[in-house]
Amino acid sequence: LAVGWGDGAGAAWATSPGGCKHVQSTADCTGRWLSSVPGNLQDNIEELLLDDNTIQVLGRASLLSYHQLKHLSLSKNRLELIEPGAFLGSQGLRALSLADNLLFTNYSQTAAALSALPALRTLDLAGNRLTEDMVSVLLWNLPSLESLSLARNIIMRLDSSVFTNLTQILELNLEKNYIFEIDQAFEGLQRLQRLNIAYNYMPCIVDFGLTRLRVLNVSHNVIEWFLALESNDLFELEVLDLSHNRLLFFPLLPRQSKLHSLLLKDNEMSFYQRLPNGTSLADVTVQFLLIDGNSTNITTVRLWDEVCYSNLSSLRLLDMSQNQFWYLPEGFLAKMPSLTHLKLNQNCLETFHLSEEEPLAMLTDLDLSQNRLAELRADTGAVLPSLQLFNLSTNRLRALPAEVFTYTRKITTVDLSRNRLDLCPQPAAVSEVESPPCVDIRGIATLTRLSLAGCGLRGLGGRPFRGTSLTHLDLSDNQEALYGDPGWLRDLAATLRVLSLRNTSLSSTAVDFSALWSLVALDLSGNSLTALPASLGAVQLRSLDLRDNRLPALPADVARTPLAGSLQELYLSRNPYNCCALGWWESLQHLERPRVPDGREVTCSYGSRTLSAWALPEPVLRGCRWQAADMGLLYLVLALPTCLTLLVAFAVVFLTLKQKLLKMVKSRCGASSPY
Repeated sequence: LAVGWGDGAGAAWATSPGGCKHVQSTADCTGRWLSSVPGNLQDNIEELLLDDNTIQVLGRASLLSYHQLKHLSLSKNRLELIEPGAFLGSQGLRALSLADNLLFTNYSQTAAALSALPALRTLDLAGNRLTEDMVSVLLWNLPSLESLSLARNIIMRLDSSVFTNLTQILELNLEKNYIFEIDQAFEGLQRLQRLNIAYNYMPCIVDFGLTRLRVLNVSHNVIEWFLALESNDLFELEVLDLSHNRLLFFPLLPRQSKLHSLLLKDNEMSFYQRLPNGTSLADVTVQFLLIDGNSTNITTVRLWDEVCYSNLSSLRLLDMSQNQFWYLPEGFLAKMPSLTHLKLNQNCLETFHLSEEEPLAMLTDLDLSQNRLAELRADTGAVLPSLQLFNLSTNRLRALPAEVFTYTRKITTVDLSRNRLDLCPQPAAVSEVESPPCVDIRGIATLTRLSLAGCGLRGLGGRPFRGTSLTHLDLSDNQEALYGDPGWLRDLAATLRVLSLRNTSLSSTAVDFSALWSLVALDLSGNSLTALPASLGAVQLRSLDLRDNRLPALPADVARTPLAGSLQELYLSRNPYNCCALGWWESLQHLERPRVPDGREVTCSYGSRTLSAWALPEPVLRGCRWQAADMGLLYLVLALPTCLTLLVAFAVVFLTLKQKLLKMVKSRCGASSPY
């Protein structure tokens, strides 16, 4: 439960002798190691921030100088006592934060001090080790409160005596306590609109009847049942959060409400009229024997009646993810004509039927990921005209009915990853052989984001993306996706900006990226690259991921290439770089960009050792220099014997033919020469 404080935006800070900062009517003394309230502040301050200090006692004279004080924050101190009369000079106080202190030690005296605040609207008592009895005493004489936080205390049980006098309360935060029972604690709070009981130990909620409540958060409890009061009264409830509990059944909601968000994530819910083995429990009944005095009534009900009697016409968000649903009852979604977001991911659904009777005309976001879907059925008249995001990842789909995308005029994002499917190619010549099942996305002009990761794609021939406007395409984890005709590149040249080819068995020359002149982000990680693809120089990339390849080095002049000039992010780790060939790495370090987010993880090999390329040890650098010198010496050693051999051979030949040569010269020149 947040307490709002003025921000003083645009004003100049001034510092008082005690180290506190002043701006307009605010004094900020946060984290100054103060053991008491400073007495030298401006007497006209309206907001005083004393958080994160060491104040233990707020005495009677502590605030006497600050008559105009309206906001006071003393959170994260060591406050054990507020003396009675401490607020007599600040009776206009409207917001008080006492969170994370030790008020349990002298709570009765602190209660007497708080009773002198007739204008108090907001109070934060979180993290003070308070029990329900202490809370009852502290709140006894605070009828003006509108917002109260009791989070992170040790409250275990609430009854009607705890909040008796809080007739004006609008917002109540009880999260992270140990509450396991609530007995009519909120019935007298007629104006209560927001109630937070998250992170407690509530086992169930029955006869829920808070008609004025707008937001109820009971997430992270151990609730198995939620049963609203059977009444035709209109409930003001707009948001109900029952996520992260142990619900076994869909909650019994108020018949009439303004509910627009229902959060049921991470429970144990299912529908039980039909069992996975085909058994139907539709006709199973149970008899209740009701004895009231001398009268006895027998009521017979259908045990697994799945008819929803609640009016859910205003519901816009329904989150039923992480449960055990394996089917939805017929007509279940028909009661939700305003639904815009439906999350059914991480369930056990084996089939999903888009029925003509459940048009879901307002639905924009449908998440069916991480189920067991082997079939998606769609009636001829079933349309999703407003659908924008469709997540079908991690299922068992091999095809989609053609009707799914026929009338989806606004679809922008489709996730089909982790399904064993193929894309439909461009129509070929008429053949009697029936074509295998596939997914047809051709001609969906609004589609901009498509994920096909891990689908087992075998080539992308037939131009399967023709007619789309894809800007983001994920083809990662498809080992054979890049085999065959690269015509799909031409269809996406004008629009594609983000492409993931991670773990696609890509070699350095497999794809000509120069065709993708709109590309700004490219993921080539997890492949077999031994050199940087030359075609990347023609693309103005901003982000490039080269992790987990087989690169021994990058080009020595990489820092001076057009690619380096456009890149803003470059990922390089987990490659077998040579520690003695890191000139390219050193040149990158001197550039302001590209930035290398994983630079600390870049390693290189030196012999059998793997070292961080960020700062190589001096012995390694010296060894690399010796290796370079040794190579020159090696060349010299190899060349010297050859030269000597040639010289000796020449000398032998000369000495052998010396006399013949001299006679030849003498005969030609006609002159004698002494020997």
